[in-house]
Amino acid sequence: MNVLVRSPAYPWVTGAALTGCTAVELALVPGSPWVAGSVLTSSASLMWRRARPETALVTVAAAFIGFGADTSLYLVTVISGLVGLYTLGRHRVQHPAVLVGAGALASLGVNLVHIRKWADLTPRVNPSPIEGHRLDPGLYAETLLLTVVVLAAVSAGDAVRAREEARNERAAAQERLLAMERRQAAEAERAAIARELHDVVAHSVSMIAVQAESATYTSPDLSPQAREALQQIAGTARSSMTELRRLLGVLRTHPGDKTAATSPQPTLAGLDELVEQHRAVGGSADLKVRGERVALPAGWELSAYRIVQEALTNARRHAPGAHTVVDVVYGTDRLTVRVADDGPGPGAHDGTGHGLTGMRERAALLGGSVTTGPGPDGGFLVKAELPW
Repeated sequence: MNVLVRSPAYPWVTGAALTGCTAVELALVPGSPWVAGSVLTSSASLMWRRARPETALVTVAAAFIGFGADTSLYLVTVISGLVGLYTLGRHRVQHPAVLVGAGALASLGVNLVHIRKWADLTPRVNPSPIEGHRLDPGLYAETLLLTVVVLAAVSAGDAVRAREEARNERAAAQERLLAMERRQAAEAERAAIARELHDVVAHSVSMIAVQAESATYTSPDLSPQAREALQQIAGTARSSMTELRRLLGVLRTHPGDKTAATSPQPTLAGLDELVEQHRAVGGSADLKVRGERVALPAGWELSAYRIVQEALTNARRHAPGAHTVVDVVYGTDRLTVRVADDGPGPGAHDGTGHGLTGMRERAALLGGSVTTGPGPDGGFLVKAELPW
């Protein structure tokens, strides 16, 4: 939708132009000083209608006064009066009903002044048709006409205001919806990460409880103090398990999703299969593993696997046909994962997707980081560093 954007100088230019036209019209059709002052005030006051919309009240009042002071209606007075009425409705200086009511009263006042003038101008030789017939509806046609004009101008301004408010409200609602969707996606990703990590921690804690308790039976030469300490460790582990189950009850997926609750979590040992799946759907990828593989905590294995999985998914989506290299490096104190493709580069990736956000959150939970951007040889690069 194309929206006409007017310069802040627009009211000053149009107001000055109308004032100039007023001076020309007054020179061609001279009026009394009272009429000239009212007509000039009506057009000149329009220059402030953007910064101070209430000045349009002066515009309209001066137009009515100028018209009421003379039976001839100047063209510029009509234009400035209509613009002033439109401005009052557009900026809703008062409720439209109040504006129209005030305009109707002003119209009646002008009409009564004109009726009086017509009576004064009627020759006294013959009885005036106005005398004795002031309640004749025909004499008040001017009131009806001016009221209709006031109603039309105010309604037009109010309609434009209502349309712009509706458009702004739709834009605000759309922005709120997008913000809510982004927030829900981020919350869902955080919940999934927390659920997976808690599952890993729950498994480790349960192993602590079992091993501590079994040690009291498999090691008969333990001292009473050591046996009591192991029992306390087992009790603490069981209490922690109860709390973890409570947390998992909040974070777990839909109760009907049995697979999610029972499937083993993937590890880096499954990267070969993951790369094969990428190739099976038309992708091209190589896997490189460097360094001496060490046993990593389950949380690190899972997060690294998910990062590679998301990076391969992004490569298929944003760089179809590109060749992707997955490079996993086991360092002395950290695991480095690089996934680089030779596709069109960052232009295909906006860098703000939920997948990239999820990668960063996974790494942050482990004290690591994820960087994304153009690769050294072009394409797109995802690099994750997970210290331990």
